[in-house]
Amino acid sequence: MTTVYLNGDFIPANQAKISPMDRGFLFGDGIYEVIPSYNGRCVGFTPHLERMQNGLALLSIDAKLTAKNWQQITDKLIADNRAELGDNLGIYLHVSRGTDTKRGHAFPANITPTIFAFAFAIPAQPIADKAKTTGFHVVTGQDLRWQRCNIKSTSLLGNVLHYQQGADQGGQEILLFDEQGNLTEGASVNVFIIKDGVIATPPLSNKILPGITRQILLAILAKHTDIEIQQREISQAEVLAADEIWLTSSSKEVAPVLTVNNQPVGSGQVDDLWLVAQQLFSAHKFDY
Repeated sequence: MTTVYLNGDFIPANQAKISPMDRGFLFGDGIYEVIPSYNGRCVGFTPHLERMQNGLALLSIDAKLTAKNWQQITDKLIADNRAELGDNLGIYLHVSRGTDTKRGHAFPANITPTIFAFAFAIPAQPIADKAKTTGFHVVTGQDLRWQRCNIKSTSLLGNVLHYQQGADQGGQEILLFDEQGNLTEGASVNVFIIKDGVIATPPLSNKILPGITRQILLAILAKHTDIEIQQREISQAEVLAADEIWLTSSSKEVAPVLTVNNQPVGSGQVDDLWLVAQQLFSAHKFDY
């Protein structure tokens, strides 16, 4: 039986219980993070934690845990669950506003946040090998989510609906565009495009989640290459005319896109610049 963390205790997963009056259950009133780890080493622990703390501050939730406390929780979940789940683990951290005696929209006073965390098995690290990378097939759609996508809220219905919209059209992801026709992100990923050797990605705003893999990849590319990188608005026409498109997330790392709306991206094959990016990410991701 796997071990989870709940409100100060490490307990068997089947013993974990949360009240149905918890605001995370009733309203999606909370923040979460998913941190990948391989052989006991986390990728981007510090920036993941910083993003979570920023989100909690924006929601006025005080979890009263330090960075050291979160590190201890994460380390113990990895140590306690590796024998059963394997060496490749995702760590899910979840903080809701807590449990009240009644259901009301306004923030209740003097309730204690609910803090929950667990480990789960994830695939092995992506391989930087063109021959072994299958690539993604995606579709496009208008971004209909709320305007605070920079907050990694546990309320993910908008993302779920968009992801299912893509799946219903045979896509493995969906690329979303705002009312002005500019790229925002995918249902569960950030997006990069490449044209004539220049890498571009949408700028951070309330429209997109500040992805940790996005952040780390930008830092690695800036440090280890001379490739021009732009953070700017990207039109749908530019996306459809791109030489390469990449999806980034904690689970996918840097994933190449082969088709958009059943049309090939560039050559329709995994290209060389993706190989450079994934090789560098694989070599340096534990530095962050």
